[in-house]
Amino acid sequence: MSVPPSAIRVLVCEDQALVRAGFVTILSAQPDMEVVGEAVDGRAAIRSTEELNPDVVLMDIRMPLLDGIEATRHLAGPDSPSPAKILVVTTFNVDEYVYEALRAGASGFMLKDAAPHELVNAVRTVARGESLLAPAVTRALIGRFAERVRPSAVSASPERDRLKVLAPREHEVLLLISEGLSNAEIATELVISPETVKTYVSRILTKLNLRDRVQAVVLAYRAGVTGRGERA
Repeated sequence: MSVPPSAIRVLVCEDQALVRAGFVTILSAQPDMEVVGEAVDGRAAIRSTEELNPDVVLMDIRMPLLDGIEATRHLAGPDSPSPAKILVVTTFNVDEYVYEALRAGASGFMLKDAAPHELVNAVRTVARGESLLAPAVTRALIGRFAERVRPSAVSASPERDRLKVLAPREHEVLLLISEGLSNAEIATELVISPETVKTYVSRILTKLNLRDRVQAVVLAYRAGVTGRGERA
């Protein structure tokens, strides 16, 4: 099967051979994707990303030599001159690391036991420059680890000050984003159209100088303003 020039170039970083082979098989079977390399540890992930310049890096969290979080921070963190688009894969029994992975610069995360079509759609979403923050998974993460990651009032103050540029409605939309609601769900909650929600989300990202919804969720956590209790 010939690969079109516009194909999404993917680097698969996973230390478990069977899991890695499964990812490679699924992605290679897509007409619009090409697996350009594989990495079995964090250091190899960094080296391969810098050498191959893939469109999307599928990154495991637990890997030898250097874990996926540190590799993600190196490749997509604030000090990276050309941030890579990284899709983190995880399991619920290690999802306490997901928040740190998102803070490190990941564009999103998905579960290792996701269906093949979900993996494919996730790669396409991240390749388009969008974030992947599945509402159901986000709610589970928030429910289990909200108190652990919520900062103190003192440490949250600088981040909370950043939110002062938002209009009241934009602030409310940000809170709903941080709860894991999709645009459609936010539209229903606020009784507005999905198109209006998209406009609000775009304004929020622009005003706060954020890359995507993932960074918006992280900022809301660091500011200590996430959750329905804040709006009650």
